[in-house]
Amino acid sequence: MIIDGYIKDLDRAYKKGNATEHTYRPYLKTLIESLQGGIEATNEPSRSACGAPDYILTRKDIAVGYIEAKDIGKNINDKQYKEQFSRYKEALNNLIITDYTKFQFFRDGELIDECEIAKAIGENIKPLKENFDQFQKHLTAFCTYKGQGIGTASELAKVMAAKAKLLSEAIAKALTANDDSYNNKTLNEQLEAFRQVLIKDLSAESFADIYAQTIAYGMFAGRINLATSDTFSREDAYKCIPKSNPFLK
Repeated sequence: MIIDGYIKDLDRAYKKGNATEHTYRPYLKTLIESLQGGIEATNEPSRSACGAPDYILTRKDIAVGYIEAKDIGKNINDKQYKEQFSRYKEALNNLIITDYTKFQFFRDGELIDECEIAKAIGENIKPLKENFDQFQKHLTAFCTYKGQGIGTASELAKVMAAKAKLLSEAIAKALTANDDSYNNKTLNEQLEAFRQVLIKDLSAESFADIYAQTIAYGMFAGRINLATSDTFSREDAYKCIPKSNPFLK
């Protein structure tokens, strides 16, 4: 069984005594993609480095959910994660938080299900087979979630604000990251351009806030100008932003 194989992989790595949360990430990716046909679970180290959830789950390039993973043995209910998890739950309406053995399923910020498929006992990861079926049902529901429609201006404002806040924090972290990545260079070049053209003493934090709000509004402006469609991408947003607003483009 697929879940059995996943737990054996965890157990094998866990026994070595030097595994980290990054060690287990390929196993979780394989588990999800094997159980849920058509779903792609993308994990990039830069996501967590910039304050974004570890995995994004997509179907036909459309995001359906997010996963934040901590190391095996970490208490995912611990207060040290409260601030981080609160940001994710506020901004992401379909979220899993896990330590690779216990899975908590959040929808619109509320815990709706949780399931433990294994337990760390001594140097071993022991399967809890009686929970396998339950886990698979929860995961299927998670991966087929289509989200709620937005019916009022106030609901839209709250959603956009939460996503812009999360994005702002990710941009701020990327700007101050101690690396030489393409994204880091590009953002810093744009920050310098803003300082030269718009605001001389603009801080990295203020720039991140402006940038995030501009992206959030740009996506919104593009979407309301797009004819009814089952998909919506950044490329669609760019094409549909009114020509009268070149700054958004």
